[in-house]
Amino acid sequence: MIETGDALPRVVVRPPGPASRAWAERLAQVEARSVTWRTADFPVFWSAARGANVEDADGNVYVDLTSAFGVAVAGHAHPRVTAAIREAAGRLVHGMGDVHPPVAKVALLERLRELSPWPEVRGIFASAGSEAVEIALKTAQLATARGGVVAFEGGYHGLTFGALSVTSRDDFRRPFRERLFGHVEFAPFPTAGLGADACIRALDEAFERAAAQGVPIGAVIVEPVQGRGGIRVPPPGFLAGVVARARRGGALVIFDEIFTGLGRTGALLGLREEGVVPDLLCLGKALGGGLPLSVCLGPPEVMDAWPESTGEALHTSTFLGHPLACAASLALLDVIHDEGLPERSRDEGARLAKSLAHALAGFGEVVEVRGRGLCLGVQLTDGPGSAARLAVRLLREGFITLPAGPDGDVLEITPPLTISRQLLDAAVEAIARAIRP
Repeated sequence: MIETGDALPRVVVRPPGPASRAWAERLAQVEARSVTWRTADFPVFWSAARGANVEDADGNVYVDLTSAFGVAVAGHAHPRVTAAIREAAGRLVHGMGDVHPPVAKVALLERLRELSPWPEVRGIFASAGSEAVEIALKTAQLATARGGVVAFEGGYHGLTFGALSVTSRDDFRRPFRERLFGHVEFAPFPTAGLGADACIRALDEAFERAAAQGVPIGAVIVEPVQGRGGIRVPPPGFLAGVVARARRGGALVIFDEIFTGLGRTGALLGLREEGVVPDLLCLGKALGGGLPLSVCLGPPEVMDAWPESTGEALHTSTFLGHPLACAASLALLDVIHDEGLPERSRDEGARLAKSLAHALAGFGEVVEVRGRGLCLGVQLTDGPGSAARLAVRLLREGFITLPAGPDGDVLEITPPLTISRQLLDAAVEAIARAIRP
């Protein structure tokens, strides 16, 4: 049983144990086979989580170095967030977000205005990050009357059709290519072998190609740090260059901070580290404090491109501004502020990156350790799928990790921002052992 949420791993049976394997068999009978990856070594089935710990159906206790896809920035089941959910559930479980809205929706939008980069803000809530991206793309279309979009190679923005159209992963796009929006140009994102200037020149060329095709660019969408793309951090000045080029071309800039926002990279918003202000901002994952919630935010001069409602909202959803998710989000934002989680992410992330680099120095299997805040990646040399294989070995040691990058060769390390140094130090030792058993 998990007690403090700050325990070292306790593996009592090699994962996946018999209970997890039984759950996997049951799942296979009811879930489409395309969803959950099942092998002899994967997955384990979660039964409880607290702080940085996760317990599986066999009683194994793990250290979660993923924050459950980046959601648990304040740790699993933070007591202030769970208390807010319980209290709200006793009053109002569901509302009518665009007809008779819950008061929690208003309160959260007001709170988001305080942390946004604009003095005044308007927002549209949704449930998942990909929905927020859909809203942002629609907003840009309405505001500019231009149908072209530029996205970046390595970018991941979701898998609904609009979001998938600006996601660069060919394996996700290929089965649906004929139905994807066709007017998307992909520009390179800076890498070790390709600098910011070359990428900005490629962005120029994308604008020119789109104009020549008669579909000028109305939106440029970018992640301040590419997460699923392999924890790729652009060099200083790149994002400012993207913003300048987009505005010169009459396009809006969408910052997808669904993964990087709310402290993950060492600042409340990743955009603040670059000193740039986009036209639209997408938040999700951590935003709901563990419940499904996302939002597209922008200043009134952009968001007022949407027409005023006449009784039917032009974009809405059944669970828009869900009161439980809004209550959890308000509590989470208090925790992030009161516990100084962005600053903790910055400081502990720098320390962790240094420790990893030191521990892995001389490992021919490792190219580099990179990232920002508690958003780190270990680039491996063993080719496609190497990080997935490493994640299986780490699971046996009691650490939950994820692969990243289009080839699955980057080990992604994105723990809760509340994780202790003891657990981070143990993680460094475990990663070194797993790379060289």
